[in-house]
Formats: sequence, C-alpha cells, structure tokens
Amino acid sequence: MTSNTNTDITSVENEYLKLDNQLCFALYVCSKEIIRKYKPLLDPLNLTYTSYITLLALWEKDDITVKELGKKLFLDSGTLTPLLKKMENEHYVTRVRSVEDERNVYIRLTEEGKALKEKAAHIPEQMMCSSKFSPEEGAVILKALHEMMLSFHE
Repeated sequence: MTSNTNTDITSVENEYLKLDNQLCFALYVCSKEIIRKYKPLLDPLNLTYTSYITLLALWEKDDITVKELGKKLFLDSGTLTPLLKKMENEHYVTRVRSVEDERNVYIRLTEEGKALKEKAAHIPEQMMCSSKFSPEEGAVILKALHEMMLSFHE
C-alpha cells in the first residue's frame, strides 16, 4: 500500500515548498532582472555584465592574479579564463604570467580598459534611478546581501 505524499506533508512543510517562499528563487529572479536592466547600459561599451564586474574589480585594484580576481568575483577559473581571454582580445586587459611562479597569471588593465571607467561612470547612478528603493533602503538590502554572501564562504 502506497501512501499519498500530499497527506503526509504537514501544512508547514507545504508552505516551505511553495515557490514564492523560496529565498533562492527570489534572488535568482532579482539577479536575472537586474542583469537584464544593465544590458542596454553595457551594450554601447561592448561589455557583458560579467566583464563589467570584472572591470569594477580591476578599477579598484589592478595587477592582481586570476586567483585573487576569481575570489573577489566569486568566479572559478573555468569561468574567468575564457572571459579574460575575450577581454584581452578586446584590448581591455592583458594577462601576464609571473616570472617568479609560472602558475600565477596577473591581470592588468590596458589604457583602453582604464578609459572605460570614465565611460561607465554613469551606470551605477542610472541603475539606482531605475530602482524603486531609496538610497537608504538600497544600503540596507546591500548590507544584508553582503552578509549572506560572506556566510556562504566561511
């Protein structure tokens, strides 16, 4: 005799299984929609969202290893290496193998990569303007998301 799983699940468990109660789903949809809003701002600069966040990291600290960059961006080398090759072909970065330790590859901004910073300066403000949150509300959400990110990497 088989049991009917619907009757075996408590109402609390049933609530947990609803799509609208999934934090991961809400974050996934928000992420997807935010990246979609970035597209028209990044297209004129010939950037994808991932290349944009890579540049943001390098504008903060240039001449870092692929490993350091991957850690900062929460990306593995399998994702980062093809991206960096593409960005190198677009003359935004150079990849330089360390002479002290060949396992280390340093990423350096080119003059073109540095010049993109000025061209991209308007993007954060335009993204903020497209949000329905006040700067204060945005700061609270950002703080909570940073805490969540760090909790996954402890």
